[in-house]
Amino acid sequence: MSVEYLKKAVLTSKTDASETTRIVQEILDTIERGGDAAALEYAAKFDKYDGEIILGKEAIEAASAQVSDKLKRDIQFSHANVKRFAEAQRQTCQNFEVEVVPGLIAGQKSIPVNSAGCYIPGGRYSHIASAIMTVTTAKVAGCQNIVACSPPRPAVGINPAIIYAAHVCGADSIVAMGGVQGVAAMTFGLFGLPKANILVGPGNQFVAEAKRILFGRVGIDMFAGPTDSLILADRSADAEVVAADLVGQAEHGYNSPVWLVTDTRSLAEEVMALVPKLIDDLPEVNRDNAAAAWRDYAEVILCDTREEMAATSDFYAPEHLTVQAENLDWWLERLSCYGSLFLGEETTVAFGDKASGTNHVLPTSGAATYTGGLSVHKFMKIVTWQRATRNGAKPIAEATARISRLEGMEGHARTADIRLRKYFPSENFDLSAEGLE
Repeated sequence: MSVEYLKKAVLTSKTDASETTRIVQEILDTIERGGDAAALEYAAKFDKYDGEIILGKEAIEAASAQVSDKLKRDIQFSHANVKRFAEAQRQTCQNFEVEVVPGLIAGQKSIPVNSAGCYIPGGRYSHIASAIMTVTTAKVAGCQNIVACSPPRPAVGINPAIIYAAHVCGADSIVAMGGVQGVAAMTFGLFGLPKANILVGPGNQFVAEAKRILFGRVGIDMFAGPTDSLILADRSADAEVVAADLVGQAEHGYNSPVWLVTDTRSLAEEVMALVPKLIDDLPEVNRDNAAAAWRDYAEVILCDTREEMAATSDFYAPEHLTVQAENLDWWLERLSCYGSLFLGEETTVAFGDKASGTNHVLPTSGAATYTGGLSVHKFMKIVTWQRATRNGAKPIAEATARISRLEGMEGHARTADIRLRKYFPSENFDLSAEGLE
């Protein structure tokens, strides 16, 4: 067995993290001290926008009126699919109780967080789908306050389709503010907004770093880097389809890695010949991103067997993983590290990105080894509870007292002692610590 790189990346998806951290921390500190006024100063500087910050009913209606009926139907279609899938996820968050020992009942309860802050990118591309993915999922989870925040264009404001999508999907407030200042507004509860309990949604490196810094103070969906995609393809794959899918993901950004893993040299060579031609045929703004991503970050890897292909994929733990190969059930069972999986030529990453129902806010940079993407579960707190009869508490108290004393935690032990003395005054208990030399 061997792995051969027919194309190797010359760069990795990293930024000058220390400088980004310094800039973001300074902005957050300034806004926390200065409140609304400081946030507005940064909005004027970076967004170059001095219009309405919290959109009112008239502004939302005016923006919605600019969206064509056809686009509204597409947004509604995507919203319905995402909602349907999220509702199915919500059904998996089951409350339960179990009698652990006779007389002691313990249970689990799922409680949605109160306030969610949803960041919706609007810079290079207007991420209408991100409004659908984040707001809809928070709404289905049961969040009482949902704030949608998106960067406005100078003298224009937020893209009308983003406003319409956020409104239709259930946003309680729509904030025209981008970047770190937008994240800060949701976190600190500026402009009369509720303070966010969790921040979700994609963004540039400054937005991602702001979320990282604020994690712990608030929850976040995940630490995000540049989007990445991997395709597993065997001899049955269509080289033109594989190439188109690679290019489609490379256009995300100049540093968005795309990887092809295959056991068929002829397929790899054909795809490598096709990709530059497909990139050249893109509009200029898309072409520049895709060309840089393919040149500097893309890899084509040749393996001997499908098991080796699967192992390579799990090692990369891609955000998006496409399988264009025979025996799809084998791949579904075998693969274990990915953000979202697309099985067969009949589906593609763009379907999940825009309209099929699964969420497109996914783990990047290998994070799929330990986490999945945005889901209803991210907005839920899984909490536990217990209650007991006096007889049910008896063996628990005995074990607690002895374990606590073995640990040296006498105060803990005495909370068990007092109950045993109260509930069973006529009994003698051996609650001494034994077993440690």
